[in-house]
Amino acid sequence: MSETTSVPPSPARVREFPADLARRARRRPVTVTAVVLTLTVVVYGVLVWQRRWISDDGLIFLRTVRQILDGHGPVFNIGERVETNTSTLWTLVLIPLSVLPGRPEIAALVVGGLLSVVALGFAVDGARRLTGLGRVVVPAGALVVIALPPFWDFGTSGLETGLSFWWLAFSWWLLVRRSQREPRLFAAEGSRRRPGAAWPVALALGLGPLVRPDLALVAALGGLALAVLEQPRDRRGVTRLVGLGAICVTPALVYEVFRAGYYGLLVPSTALAKEAGVARWGRGYSYLRDTVATYWLLVPALVLGAAALLLVAQRVSRSSWWARRHDVAGEPDVRRTRAWDRAGTVAVAVAPVLAGVGMLGYVTRVGGDFMHARMLLPAIFCVLLPVMALPVRRLTVAPLVVLVVWAGIVGTTARPNYHGISASGIADERGFYTQLLGNPHPLTADDYRAHPYVAGGAALVAKSPRPVVALMARGTGPAGPEWDLVPLAPDSPSGLVFLNLGAAGALTPLDVRVTDTVGLADPLAAHTTNVPDGRTGHDKNLPAAWFVAAGGGTAGDSRAVSGEDVAAASRALRCPAIVELRDSVSAPMTWTRFRDNLLGAPARTDLRFPRDPVLAEVACTSSVR
Repeated sequence: MSETTSVPPSPARVREFPADLARRARRRPVTVTAVVLTLTVVVYGVLVWQRRWISDDGLIFLRTVRQILDGHGPVFNIGERVETNTSTLWTLVLIPLSVLPGRPEIAALVVGGLLSVVALGFAVDGARRLTGLGRVVVPAGALVVIALPPFWDFGTSGLETGLSFWWLAFSWWLLVRRSQREPRLFAAEGSRRRPGAAWPVALALGLGPLVRPDLALVAALGGLALAVLEQPRDRRGVTRLVGLGAICVTPALVYEVFRAGYYGLLVPSTALAKEAGVARWGRGYSYLRDTVATYWLLVPALVLGAAALLLVAQRVSRSSWWARRHDVAGEPDVRRTRAWDRAGTVAVAVAPVLAGVGMLGYVTRVGGDFMHARMLLPAIFCVLLPVMALPVRRLTVAPLVVLVVWAGIVGTTARPNYHGISASGIADERGFYTQLLGNPHPLTADDYRAHPYVAGGAALVAKSPRPVVALMARGTGPAGPEWDLVPLAPDSPSGLVFLNLGAAGALTPLDVRVTDTVGLADPLAAHTTNVPDGRTGHDKNLPAAWFVAAGGGTAGDSRAVSGEDVAAASRALRCPAIVELRDSVSAPMTWTRFRDNLLGAPARTDLRFPRDPVLAEVACTSSVR
């Protein structure tokens, strides 16, 4: 027996064992795995549906879609090219949904919920393929998704969050599938076949920045993982890899040219409104802590990290044993192929973790967000991808038990320790609006007619016989904040200015100029300087005088604005830089205008002026001199 085992194996024998592994990799999971993972996805779907709703920001997307379908282009207000939607791809998805019978709000939240649920399905299947083929696999990281109420809240909401989850899971699932070789790989020496073509993977990764600009980091690291998988060995392979890189960057590059030429900026207006390039580490840490401490997220982080390291150590040990047992040192092609396979698997497993950590760092740097946990959810989902499901082994039993206990406690008891908006300005967004509207499931724009302020302002504008702008009066009346109507020039559209841009836009006709003071939809507000220590996401506050002056109003003192401030704003609007800014968004779109917008986009993106009209006038005079 000892003599037999000392004989080096034949090449055919060496190739049979990996081929058998590949056949096992393509088997359907055992019944327990299929049932448990399917049940996990179904439970998540039930939780998401029980918290279904449409958010105010979700309604912002739908007004842009209404403008597109009405022939006015991708704008929020007629005749004013401002990109209020952060997610280009979600806007495109909503266009066909909005022409279907029924309410577009319902379609948006249903499709968003389905994408969230399908995303979890792709995520657990990708983790199963990566770590547990041929074994009983149970949810691990998926329990974190199921346990956290913010995942339930933003599974619908009408926002792009569900699409973000789907893109993260699907693109990673494609990478995992690409990393698994077909059985016929070892039929001929040097053959390196993988399932399907590589270009669809590159194209899927390239869509990331169109889902959200900050997903560009995930797309870049995914592209690097794909490059490792493709392993170029000659000039032809390098050329092919360059082609895949071109496919990956083309979607975002083409849209960036369109954005700069059409909107006149390098980034969406939302990025300027929230000053995404400014570092606010202290505020970001508070936002991160608000989520991590509320749900004890360090527990699953440590448990899942330990489980992953134990599995990696065991796999390395077994791989080394197999190499010694079969003496693959005598088979250079097999040794080289296995080395590349390991490198590809490591790249696919590590890429989402690094990308998720990078996104966590970015969100912290920019100061977080005003919605509780929302901006952290894609990063958390991304970090969890490689461990969404884990095989049941002796090494993983203890971590899985701890995770189940944690999920049970957090899912049933852990909630933010504030109602509505916290002292630091972070809002339990769904809780705030369900309480404000008195409706546990606000699903349509009509549900927002119960808003205590927006509906009243929209009604006043509709009843006015001449163009006016509805502004919130300074101070408060007996019933709280009140509206003030200020007359505008006869040829100006009526307007309504309010912070809740989605509800205001949904309850007013498309020809009413609906805008806000923080710069999501107003080009002037987006380019003003920040309010010191302003609330995250609401760092800007354009004084009312600018809205009156922009509409040609010359009203005297009112409860909302003073005539002196309107006069100063009118003079500041004649500043060459501000004139050029307004022309970039409102002048007729011609090829010349597109070229000027494109060439001036970098400088225009950096433009800032004081929000106080008097100081803006002084700054303009100084710059001219």
